[in-house]
Formats: sequence, structure tokens, C-alpha cells
Amino acid sequence: MGKSTETFSKKEREKKKLKKQQDKKEKAEDRRANADKGKSLDEMMAYVDENGNITSTPPDHTKRKQVLAENIRIGTPKQEDIEVEIVRNGIVSFFNESKGFGFIRDLQTQESVFVHINSLAEQVRENDKVTFETEPGQKGMNAIKVKKVK
Repeated sequence: MGKSTETFSKKEREKKKLKKQQDKKEKAEDRRANADKGKSLDEMMAYVDENGNITSTPPDHTKRKQVLAENIRIGTPKQEDIEVEIVRNGIVSFFNESKGFGFIRDLQTQESVFVHINSLAEQVRENDKVTFETEPGQKGMNAIKVKKVK
């Protein structure tokens, strides 16, 4: 007598395959039984009311608002650059004349702002009170138009 060629794993695979086929048939029968086909166009229609909600009833035309096409904006308007030239007050906290740079401590915000010798309107030293404007630089804000306060 010969040995059976069917092993346990083969039997299990066959069981799973038959179970899958059975489930597929049951789902197909369920879809056929609960089919939504054959509905009329009116039953399938959806409407949007004046508040933007989806409803099954047609909208009331008496609540309709007139909108001009010119008033509709698509996207956002371009933001215009508004340059605010604020003159700030500060004290020169450090200045190296040989290297040509230093820092100004802003009196209002207490932040340190870099200043280069080319941005000076007149010569300054440490602890001088100055007025200045700022502009963005490579590593932060730079002081420009630096003038001594007398």
C-alpha cells in the first residue's frame, strides 16, 4: 500500500480555499438581495440648501441670494510689502574700531543688533547713545543709519 500524498498543510490550504470561495458566494448573494438598483432619479438626487447642507428636498428659491461675479475672489490677494521705517534707540555695547564692527543694545527690546562701520553716519564708541534703523542680514538684524544722540 502506498503512502497518502496529502499532508496536513495541504489539507489546511484546501479548507481555507473552500472557505474563501463560500464567503465570496455569500457576499455576492447578499449584494443581489440588497441591491439599490432600480431607484428613480428623484430618489437618488441630493440638493444643497442655502446654508450649504446636503438635503433630499429641493432648495427654496425664495431664499436665493444674488451674487455678482466680480465679488467672488479665487485665491488670496497678493500681500503688499509694507516697509515700516522705525527709528530705534540704543546704546553701543561693543565696538571694535580696528575690525570695523560692533553691537548695539536696543533700549526697548534689550536685543543685541549687529552694526558694521559702513552703516555709521558718524563715528561711535562704546556706551554712546544712538538712533538706528534695522534691516535683515545674513545672521539676523543689522543696524543701519546709525547716528549719535547728543
